[in-house]
Amino acid sequence: MKNPKDIAREGSGPVSLAYRGNEMDTSDEIYQQYKAWTDEILFSLKKDSSVLDLGCGCGLPSTKLLSKTFNVIGVDISPVQIRRAKNLVPNATFVCGDICKLEFDKEKFEAIVSFYAIIHVPEKEQPELLSRIWQWLKPEGYFLFSAGNTKWTGREGNWLGVEGGNMYWSHTDKETYLHWLKMSGFDVIWDRFIPDGLGGHVLFFAKKNENR
Repeated sequence: MKNPKDIAREGSGPVSLAYRGNEMDTSDEIYQQYKAWTDEILFSLKKDSSVLDLGCGCGLPSTKLLSKTFNVIGVDISPVQIRRAKNLVPNATFVCGDICKLEFDKEKFEAIVSFYAIIHVPEKEQPELLSRIWQWLKPEGYFLFSAGNTKWTGREGNWLGVEGGNMYWSHTDKETYLHWLKMSGFDVIWDRFIPDGLGGHVLFFAKKNENR
């Protein structure tokens, strides 16, 4: 059976444009949603702070919004997504790689964001990833990310109706994420349910606690 991360890496290429085009209407509901989320970082940090966008995709809209104010590094497992991101958001820095295997200096970033990306990481690897994110953040740094609301792992072929666009998801439930965040050394500022079709996700906004 194919490695789940290989499914995500290979499937992200074919669905890249179907998932997000090269331009976004600023009045679009999805754009406005991401803007509201990234504004949480904008209101919390000084200009030119260092921000990491994990699972940045093609860079739209989160990396582009953040790069207007901050020094942003975007990471994605898909070479196709990273190639697009470099063209679409030239004032950010991009790295192609597995977010669970990244190596960054400790206390490098004032904030880390991750939207609809950690849910493509096998659940068993997610607690360690949260601990690594804690290490990368500066004291009292912020972590804003979306994750599952209920526990589920699965795959879908030809996602978004795209031939070859196979995809993998894995996430636990809200209460488990809250527990993992606490165990990793985060104080959760708030969490919000984000409706999506018949289900939804949870957006978590947390702050690094130095006294873990």
